[in-house]
Amino acid sequence: MDNALLKQHEPQSVLANADPPAELLHQLQPYDLSEMLREMDEKKRLKWIAALPLTLAAEALEYLEPELQYETLNHLDGNLASMLLKQMSSDMIVDMLLAVHPLQAEKMLKMLPEDYREKINALMRYPEYTAGSLMTVDYVSARAHWTGEQTLRHIRKVGGEAEIISYIYVTGMRGELVGIVSLKEMILAHPQTKLADIAKKDVISVPADMEQEEVAAILSRYGFYALPVVDRQNRLIGIITYDDVVEVIQEEATEDIQKLGGSQPLSEPYFKTSVWSLYRKRIVWLFILFVGGAYTSTVLESYQSTLDKVVSLSFFIPLLIGTGGNTGSQIISTLIRALGTEEVKFRDLFRVIRKELVTGLLLGISLGIIGFFRAELMDVSVAISMVVSLAALFIVLWSSLVSAALPLVLHRLKIDPAVVSGPLISTLVDGTGLIIYMSIAKAVLHL
Repeated sequence: MDNALLKQHEPQSVLANADPPAELLHQLQPYDLSEMLREMDEKKRLKWIAALPLTLAAEALEYLEPELQYETLNHLDGNLASMLLKQMSSDMIVDMLLAVHPLQAEKMLKMLPEDYREKINALMRYPEYTAGSLMTVDYVSARAHWTGEQTLRHIRKVGGEAEIISYIYVTGMRGELVGIVSLKEMILAHPQTKLADIAKKDVISVPADMEQEEVAAILSRYGFYALPVVDRQNRLIGIITYDDVVEVIQEEATEDIQKLGGSQPLSEPYFKTSVWSLYRKRIVWLFILFVGGAYTSTVLESYQSTLDKVVSLSFFIPLLIGTGGNTGSQIISTLIRALGTEEVKFRDLFRVIRKELVTGLLLGISLGIIGFFRAELMDVSVAISMVVSLAALFIVLWSSLVSAALPLVLHRLKIDPAVVSGPLISTLVDGTGLIIYMSIAKAVLHL
Protein backbone atom coordinates (compact mmCIF):
# COMPACT_ATOMS: atom_id res chain seq x y z
CA MET A 1 0.00 0.00 0.00
CA ASP A 2 1.50 3.36 -0.98
CA ASN A 3 1.71 6.49 1.13
CA ALA A 4 -1.37 8.09 -0.43
CA LEU A 5 -3.50 5.04 0.28
CA LEU A 6 -2.20 4.85 3.84
CA LYS A 7 -3.25 8.44 4.42
CA GLN A 8 -6.64 7.80 2.83
CA HIS A 9 -7.54 4.70 4.85
CA GLU A 10 -5.72 5.37 8.13
CA PRO A 11 -6.11 8.87 9.53
CA GLN A 12 -3.23 10.30 11.53
CA SER A 13 -5.18 10.17 14.78
CA VAL A 14 -5.54 6.35 14.36
CA LEU A 15 -1.89 5.86 13.40
CA ALA A 16 -0.75 8.00 16.31
CA ASN A 17 -2.39 5.60 18.75
CA ALA A 18 -0.96 2.46 17.16
CA ASP A 19 2.41 0.78 17.44
CA PRO A 20 4.73 1.90 14.63
CA PRO A 21 4.40 -0.63 11.75
CA ALA A 22 7.79 -1.23 10.12
CA GLU A 23 6.55 -0.75 6.54
CA LEU A 24 4.96 2.59 7.44
CA LEU A 25 8.14 4.04 8.94
CA HIS A 26 9.88 3.96 5.56
CA GLN A 27 6.98 5.43 3.58
CA LEU A 28 6.00 8.56 5.47
CA GLN A 29 7.83 11.83 4.91
CA PRO A 30 9.53 13.60 7.87
CA TYR A 31 6.88 16.34 7.90
CA ASP A 32 4.04 13.79 8.01
CA LEU A 33 5.79 11.99 10.86
CA SER A 34 6.20 15.24 12.78
CA GLU A 35 2.46 15.91 12.51
CA MET A 36 1.78 12.49 13.95
CA LEU A 37 4.37 12.90 16.70
CA ARG A 38 2.78 16.20 17.69
CA GLU A 39 -0.57 14.46 18.35
CA MET A 40 0.88 11.63 20.45
CA ASP A 41 1.24 11.50 24.20
CA GLU A 42 4.79 11.48 25.52
CA LYS A 43 5.07 7.72 25.99
CA LYS A 44 3.88 6.93 22.49
CA ARG A 45 6.06 9.66 20.96
CA LEU A 46 9.21 8.32 22.61
CA LYS A 47 8.37 4.80 21.43
CA TRP A 48 7.98 5.98 17.84
CA ILE A 49 11.17 8.04 17.91
CA ALA A 50 13.13 5.03 19.16
CA ALA A 51 11.72 2.87 16.36
CA LEU A 52 12.52 5.31 13.55
CA PRO A 53 15.78 5.24 11.60
CA LEU A 54 18.13 7.81 13.14
CA THR A 55 18.21 10.18 10.15
CA LEU A 56 14.44 10.08 9.68
CA ALA A 57 13.80 10.67 13.39
CA ALA A 58 16.11 13.70 13.43
CA GLU A 59 14.44 15.18 10.35
CA ALA A 60 10.99 14.68 11.88
CA LEU A 61 12.12 16.34 15.13
CA GLU A 62 13.27 19.42 13.21
CA TYR A 63 9.64 20.16 12.25
CA LEU A 64 8.47 20.22 15.87
CA GLU A 65 8.34 23.31 18.09
CA PRO A 66 11.56 23.94 20.08
CA GLU A 67 9.86 23.20 23.43
CA LEU A 68 8.55 19.88 22.14
CA GLN A 69 11.96 19.06 20.67
CA TYR A 70 13.57 19.62 24.06
CA GLU A 71 10.90 17.66 25.93
CA THR A 72 11.33 14.68 23.59
CA LEU A 73 15.14 14.66 23.67
CA ASN A 74 15.18 15.17 27.44
CA HIS A 75 13.11 12.04 28.07
CA LEU A 76 14.88 9.77 25.59
CA ASP A 77 17.76 7.50 26.46
CA GLY A 78 20.87 9.67 26.79
CA ASN A 79 22.84 7.95 24.02
CA LEU A 80 19.93 8.06 21.58
CA ALA A 81 19.22 11.71 22.41
CA SER A 82 22.87 12.58 21.85
CA MET A 83 22.91 10.84 18.45
CA LEU A 84 19.67 12.53 17.40
CA LEU A 85 20.91 15.93 18.50
CA LYS A 86 24.13 15.48 16.55
CA GLN A 87 22.11 14.39 13.51
CA MET A 88 19.95 17.54 13.55
CA SER A 89 21.17 20.54 11.55
CA SER A 90 23.13 23.05 13.60
CA ASP A 91 20.79 25.97 12.86
CA MET A 92 17.84 23.93 14.18
CA ILE A 93 19.79 23.09 17.32
CA VAL A 94 20.51 26.78 17.86
CA ASP A 95 16.83 27.69 17.43
CA MET A 96 15.87 25.11 20.06
CA LEU A 97 18.56 26.15 22.55
CA LEU A 98 17.65 29.83 22.27
CA ALA A 99 13.95 29.06 22.82
CA VAL A 100 14.30 27.02 26.03
CA HIS A 101 15.58 27.98 29.49
CA PRO A 102 19.38 28.49 29.69
CA LEU A 103 19.71 25.57 32.12
CA GLN A 104 17.84 23.33 29.69
CA ALA A 105 20.04 24.56 26.86
CA GLU A 106 23.15 23.77 28.90
CA LYS A 107 21.88 20.23 29.46
CA MET A 108 21.43 19.73 25.71
CA LEU A 109 24.86 21.18 24.93
CA LYS A 110 26.51 18.63 27.20
CA MET A 111 25.19 15.89 24.92
CA LEU A 112 27.28 17.21 22.01
CA PRO A 113 30.98 16.52 21.34
CA GLU A 114 33.19 19.33 22.61
CA ASP A 115 34.30 20.60 19.19
CA TYR A 116 30.73 20.67 17.88
CA ARG A 117 29.54 22.31 21.11
CA GLU A 118 31.97 25.17 20.53
CA LYS A 119 30.54 25.70 17.03
CA ILE A 120 26.99 25.77 18.40
CA ASN A 121 27.99 28.26 21.10
CA ALA A 122 29.55 30.46 18.43
CA LEU A 123 26.35 30.37 16.36
CA MET A 124 24.28 31.36 19.39
CA ARG A 125 26.27 34.57 19.77
CA TYR A 126 25.22 36.03 16.42
CA PRO A 127 22.41 38.63 16.58
CA GLU A 128 18.94 37.48 15.65
CA TYR A 129 17.78 38.01 12.05
CA THR A 130 21.34 38.06 10.66
CA ALA A 131 23.11 35.66 8.32
CA GLY A 132 25.11 34.35 11.28
CA SER A 133 21.99 33.36 13.19
CA LEU A 134 20.57 31.67 10.09
CA MET A 135 23.58 29.66 8.97
CA THR A 136 24.53 26.05 9.64
CA VAL A 137 28.02 24.68 10.19
CA ASP A 138 27.08 21.34 8.61
CA TYR A 139 28.78 21.70 5.22
CA VAL A 140 31.58 20.11 3.21
CA SER A 141 34.78 22.06 2.68
CA ALA A 142 38.05 20.97 1.12
CA ARG A 143 41.54 22.36 0.68
CA ALA A 144 42.47 23.92 -2.64
CA HIS A 145 45.42 21.56 -3.16
CA TRP A 146 43.31 18.40 -2.71
CA THR A 147 42.57 16.24 -5.72
CA GLY A 148 39.09 15.11 -6.73
CA GLU A 149 39.84 11.64 -5.41
CA GLN A 150 40.93 12.97 -2.02
CA THR A 151 37.84 15.13 -1.81
CA LEU A 152 35.50 12.22 -2.58
CA ARG A 153 37.09 10.21 0.24
CA HIS A 154 36.53 13.18 2.53
CA ILE A 155 32.87 13.45 1.45
CA ARG A 156 32.31 9.75 2.20
CA LYS A 157 33.73 10.35 5.66
CA VAL A 158 31.85 13.53 6.67
CA GLY A 159 29.08 13.90 4.07
CA GLY A 160 26.50 12.10 6.17
CA GLU A 161 26.54 14.95 8.68
CA ALA A 162 26.41 17.72 6.06
CA GLU A 163 23.13 19.45 5.27
CA ILE A 164 23.94 19.46 1.56
CA ILE A 165 26.81 18.05 -0.51
CA SER A 166 25.84 19.68 -3.80
CA TYR A 167 28.62 22.24 -3.31
CA ILE A 168 32.14 21.74 -2.00
CA TYR A 169 33.59 24.93 -0.58
CA VAL A 170 37.28 25.31 -1.37
CA THR A 171 39.39 26.97 1.31
CA GLY A 172 42.98 28.13 1.65
CA MET A 173 45.48 27.30 4.36
CA ARG A 174 43.97 29.80 6.83
CA GLY A 175 40.38 28.77 6.13
CA GLU A 176 39.67 31.63 3.75
CA LEU A 177 37.11 30.95 1.03
CA VAL A 178 38.89 30.76 -2.33
CA GLY A 179 36.37 28.98 -4.56
CA ILE A 180 33.48 26.58 -4.95
CA VAL A 181 33.08 23.33 -6.88
CA SER A 182 29.81 21.54 -7.60
CA LEU A 183 29.69 17.82 -6.91
CA LYS A 184 28.87 17.21 -10.57
CA GLU A 185 31.94 19.13 -11.76
CA MET A 186 34.21 17.23 -9.39
CA ILE A 187 32.88 13.80 -10.37
CA LEU A 188 33.23 14.53 -14.08
CA ALA A 189 36.81 15.83 -13.68
CA HIS A 190 39.86 13.54 -13.68
CA PRO A 191 40.38 12.02 -10.21
CA GLN A 192 43.84 13.63 -9.93
CA THR A 193 42.65 17.11 -10.86
CA LYS A 194 43.22 19.59 -8.06
CA LEU A 195 40.25 21.53 -6.79
CA ALA A 196 42.08 24.81 -7.35
CA ASP A 197 42.08 24.06 -11.09
CA ILE A 198 38.33 23.53 -11.43
CA ALA A 199 36.94 25.76 -8.66
CA LYS A 200 35.00 28.89 -9.52
CA LYS A 201 36.89 31.78 -7.99
CA ASP A 202 34.21 34.50 -8.21
CA VAL A 203 32.22 33.14 -5.26
CA ILE A 204 29.16 35.03 -4.08
CA SER A 205 29.26 35.02 -0.28
CA VAL A 206 27.60 37.01 2.50
CA PRO A 207 29.04 38.47 5.72
CA ALA A 208 27.81 37.05 9.02
CA ASP A 209 26.24 40.37 10.06
CA MET A 210 24.13 40.82 6.91
CA GLU A 211 20.37 41.13 7.50
CA GLN A 212 18.48 37.94 6.71
CA GLU A 213 16.16 39.72 4.27
CA GLU A 214 19.17 40.69 2.15
CA VAL A 215 20.45 37.11 2.28
CA ALA A 216 17.07 35.82 1.10
CA ALA A 217 17.07 38.31 -1.77
CA ILE A 218 20.56 37.24 -2.91
CA LEU A 219 19.79 33.53 -2.71
CA SER A 220 16.50 34.00 -4.61
CA ARG A 221 18.14 36.22 -7.22
CA TYR A 222 20.86 33.74 -8.16
CA GLY A 223 18.91 30.51 -7.63
CA PHE A 224 21.62 28.82 -5.53
CA TYR A 225 21.00 25.89 -3.22
CA ALA A 226 23.15 27.53 -0.57
CA LEU A 227 25.27 30.61 0.17
CA PRO A 228 28.59 30.59 2.02
CA VAL A 229 28.89 32.86 5.06
CA VAL A 230 32.25 34.46 5.82
CA ASP A 231 33.77 36.54 8.60
CA ARG A 232 35.64 39.81 8.18
CA GLN A 233 38.80 37.96 7.15
CA ASN A 234 36.84 36.10 4.44
CA ARG A 235 37.13 32.84 6.36
CA LEU A 236 34.33 30.36 5.75
CA ILE A 237 32.24 29.97 8.91
CA GLY A 238 28.99 28.44 7.65
CA ILE A 239 26.39 28.20 4.90
CA ILE A 240 22.77 29.23 4.50
CA THR A 241 20.57 26.78 2.61
CA TYR A 242 17.53 27.50 0.47
CA ASP A 243 15.11 25.85 2.93
CA ASP A 244 16.20 28.30 5.64
CA VAL A 245 15.59 31.17 3.23
CA VAL A 246 12.12 29.87 2.37
CA GLU A 247 11.26 30.14 6.07
CA VAL A 248 12.65 33.70 6.14
CA ILE A 249 10.58 34.69 3.11
CA GLN A 250 7.45 33.22 4.71
CA GLU A 251 8.16 35.03 7.98
CA GLU A 252 8.77 38.35 6.23
CA ALA A 253 5.63 37.99 4.11
CA THR A 254 3.61 37.22 7.25
CA GLU A 255 5.09 40.24 9.03
CA ASP A 256 4.34 42.56 6.10
CA ILE A 257 0.73 41.37 5.91
CA GLN A 258 0.29 41.96 9.64
CA LYS A 259 1.96 45.36 9.44
CA LEU A 260 -0.26 46.48 6.55
CA GLY A 261 -3.16 46.49 8.97
CA GLY A 262 -1.36 48.87 11.30
CA SER A 263 -0.33 46.24 13.83
CA GLN A 264 3.06 45.07 15.04
CA PRO A 265 3.83 41.54 13.77
CA LEU A 266 3.18 38.60 16.08
CA SER A 267 6.25 36.91 17.53
CA GLU A 268 4.34 33.65 18.04
CA PRO A 269 1.57 31.78 16.17
CA TYR A 270 -1.88 33.38 16.50
CA PHE A 271 -3.37 30.88 18.95
CA LYS A 272 -0.26 31.04 21.15
CA THR A 273 -0.46 34.83 21.35
CA SER A 274 -2.29 36.10 24.42
CA VAL A 275 -5.12 38.62 24.29
CA TRP A 276 -2.96 41.11 26.21
CA SER A 277 -0.17 40.73 23.65
CA LEU A 278 -2.62 41.34 20.79
CA TYR A 279 -3.86 44.43 22.61
CA ARG A 280 -0.34 45.85 23.06
CA LYS A 281 0.60 45.25 19.44
CA ARG A 282 -2.51 47.00 18.11
CA ILE A 283 -3.33 49.81 20.51
CA VAL A 284 -0.42 52.15 19.69
CA TRP A 285 -1.20 52.60 16.02
CA LEU A 286 -4.95 52.53 16.61
CA PHE A 287 -4.55 55.38 19.10
CA ILE A 288 -2.33 57.39 16.73
CA LEU A 289 -4.71 56.86 13.83
CA PHE A 290 -7.73 57.60 16.01
CA VAL A 291 -6.24 60.95 17.01
CA GLY A 292 -5.11 61.63 13.44
CA GLY A 293 -8.52 60.74 12.07
CA ALA A 294 -10.16 63.27 14.34
CA TYR A 295 -9.34 65.99 11.83
CA THR A 296 -11.95 64.41 9.51
CA SER A 297 -14.58 65.63 11.98
CA THR A 298 -12.96 69.05 11.94
CA VAL A 299 -13.18 69.16 8.14
CA LEU A 300 -16.85 68.17 8.23
CA GLU A 301 -17.54 70.82 10.82
CA SER A 302 -15.88 73.51 8.70
CA TYR A 303 -18.11 72.62 5.75
CA GLN A 304 -21.29 72.34 7.83
CA SER A 305 -22.86 75.36 6.17
CA THR A 306 -22.30 73.82 2.73
CA LEU A 307 -23.89 70.55 3.81
CA ASP A 308 -26.84 72.42 5.35
CA LYS A 309 -27.53 74.09 2.00
CA VAL A 310 -27.22 70.89 -0.05
CA VAL A 311 -27.97 67.97 2.24
CA SER A 312 -27.69 65.45 -0.59
CA LEU A 313 -23.93 66.04 -0.73
CA SER A 314 -23.60 64.08 2.52
CA PHE A 315 -25.02 60.96 0.85
CA PHE A 316 -21.81 60.43 -1.13
CA ILE A 317 -19.20 61.10 1.57
CA PRO A 318 -18.66 57.40 2.53
CA LEU A 319 -18.48 56.41 -1.15
CA LEU A 320 -15.84 58.98 -2.07
CA ILE A 321 -13.51 58.75 0.91
CA GLY A 322 -13.75 54.96 0.74
CA THR A 323 -12.72 55.08 -2.92
CA GLY A 324 -9.65 57.15 -2.04
CA GLY A 325 -8.62 54.75 0.73
CA ASN A 326 -9.15 51.69 -1.48
CA THR A 327 -7.08 53.21 -4.27
CA GLY A 328 -4.26 53.95 -1.85
CA SER A 329 -4.35 50.47 -0.35
CA GLN A 330 -3.95 48.87 -3.77
CA ILE A 331 -0.91 51.00 -4.61
CA ILE A 332 0.65 50.62 -1.16
CA SER A 333 0.48 46.81 -1.18
CA THR A 334 2.04 46.68 -4.66
CA LEU A 335 4.88 49.08 -3.85
CA ILE A 336 5.74 47.54 -0.47
CA ARG A 337 6.21 44.18 -2.13
CA ALA A 338 8.28 45.78 -4.91
CA LEU A 339 10.45 47.50 -2.30
CA GLY A 340 10.89 44.23 -0.43
CA THR A 341 12.17 42.45 -3.55
CA GLU A 342 14.30 45.51 -4.49
CA GLU A 343 12.41 45.82 -7.77
CA VAL A 344 11.76 49.46 -6.88
CA LYS A 345 14.23 51.83 -5.22
CA PHE A 346 14.06 55.44 -4.02
CA ARG A 347 15.73 56.66 -7.21
CA ASP A 348 12.65 55.41 -9.08
CA LEU A 349 10.39 57.83 -7.16
CA PHE A 350 9.38 60.03 -10.11
CA ARG A 351 8.96 57.04 -12.44
CA VAL A 352 6.62 55.46 -9.92
CA ILE A 353 4.66 58.70 -9.44
CA ARG A 354 4.27 59.18 -13.18
CA LYS A 355 3.14 55.58 -13.68
CA GLU A 356 0.62 55.70 -10.84
CA LEU A 357 -0.77 59.09 -11.89
CA VAL A 358 -1.47 57.81 -15.42
CA THR A 359 -3.07 54.69 -13.96
CA GLY A 360 -4.97 56.84 -11.47
CA LEU A 361 -6.26 59.07 -14.28
CA LEU A 362 -7.73 56.06 -16.09
CA LEU A 363 -9.20 54.68 -12.88
CA GLY A 364 -10.53 58.10 -11.84
CA ILE A 365 -12.29 58.65 -15.18
CA SER A 366 -13.88 55.19 -14.98
CA LEU A 367 -15.03 55.63 -11.38
CA GLY A 368 -16.15 59.19 -12.12
CA ILE A 369 -18.47 57.94 -14.86
CA ILE A 370 -19.82 55.23 -12.58
CA GLY A 371 -20.26 57.79 -9.79
CA PHE A 372 -22.20 60.10 -12.10
CA PHE A 373 -24.75 57.43 -13.00
CA ARG A 374 -24.95 56.26 -9.38
CA ALA A 375 -25.85 59.80 -8.32
CA GLU A 376 -28.43 60.05 -11.10
CA LEU A 377 -30.11 56.89 -9.81
CA MET A 378 -30.57 58.65 -6.46
CA ASP A 379 -32.64 61.35 -8.17
CA VAL A 380 -30.32 64.27 -7.39
CA SER A 381 -29.61 67.19 -9.68
CA VAL A 382 -27.25 66.87 -12.64
CA ALA A 383 -24.97 69.42 -10.98
CA ILE A 384 -24.54 67.25 -7.89
CA SER A 385 -23.93 64.23 -10.12
CA MET A 386 -21.16 66.22 -11.81
CA VAL A 387 -19.70 67.12 -8.39
CA VAL A 388 -19.61 63.44 -7.40
CA SER A 389 -18.04 62.49 -10.74
CA LEU A 390 -15.32 65.15 -10.58
CA ALA A 391 -14.64 64.44 -6.91
CA ALA A 392 -14.12 60.74 -7.63
CA LEU A 393 -11.61 61.62 -10.37
CA PHE A 394 -9.57 64.06 -8.29
CA ILE A 395 -9.67 61.98 -5.10
CA VAL A 396 -8.32 58.96 -6.98
CA LEU A 397 -5.58 61.11 -8.54
CA TRP A 398 -4.65 62.61 -5.18
CA SER A 399 -4.62 59.19 -3.50
CA SER A 400 -2.43 57.82 -6.33
CA LEU A 401 0.08 60.62 -5.89
CA VAL A 402 0.37 60.27 -2.11
CA SER A 403 0.38 56.46 -2.17
CA ALA A 404 3.09 56.36 -4.83
CA ALA A 405 5.43 58.67 -2.91
CA LEU A 406 4.87 57.73 0.74
CA PRO A 407 6.28 54.15 0.81
CA LEU A 408 9.45 55.16 -1.03
CA VAL A 409 10.03 58.18 1.20
CA LEU A 410 9.47 56.16 4.39
CA HIS A 411 11.78 53.42 3.13
CA ARG A 412 14.43 56.05 2.42
CA LEU A 413 14.08 57.32 6.00
CA LYS A 414 14.63 53.75 7.32
CA ILE A 415 11.01 53.53 8.49
CA ASP A 416 9.21 50.32 7.65
CA PRO A 417 6.53 51.42 5.15
CA ALA A 418 4.45 48.30 5.76
CA VAL A 419 3.51 49.28 9.30
CA VAL A 420 2.77 52.93 8.47
CA SER A 421 1.65 53.35 4.88
CA GLY A 422 -1.69 51.53 4.72
CA PRO A 423 -3.38 53.02 7.81
CA LEU A 424 -1.74 56.39 7.25
CA ILE A 425 -3.01 56.60 3.68
CA SER A 426 -6.57 55.82 4.74
CA THR A 427 -6.49 58.45 7.48
CA LEU A 428 -4.86 61.07 5.26
CA VAL A 429 -7.11 60.49 2.25
CA ASP A 430 -10.27 60.60 4.38
CA GLY A 431 -9.66 64.20 5.45
CA THR A 432 -8.11 65.52 2.26
CA GLY A 433 -10.73 63.71 0.18
CA LEU A 434 -13.44 65.61 2.04
CA ILE A 435 -11.66 68.91 1.32
CA ILE A 436 -11.44 68.02 -2.39
CA TYR A 437 -15.11 67.01 -2.47
CA MET A 438 -16.38 70.11 -0.71
CA SER A 439 -14.11 72.43 -2.70
CA ILE A 440 -15.47 71.03 -5.99
CA ALA A 441 -19.04 71.29 -4.65
CA LYS A 442 -18.59 74.96 -3.74
CA ALA A 443 -17.06 75.73 -7.16
CA VAL A 444 -19.64 73.86 -9.27
CA LEU A 445 -22.71 74.73 -7.20
CA HIS A 446 -21.57 78.35 -6.54
CA LEU A 447 -22.10 77.97 -2.79
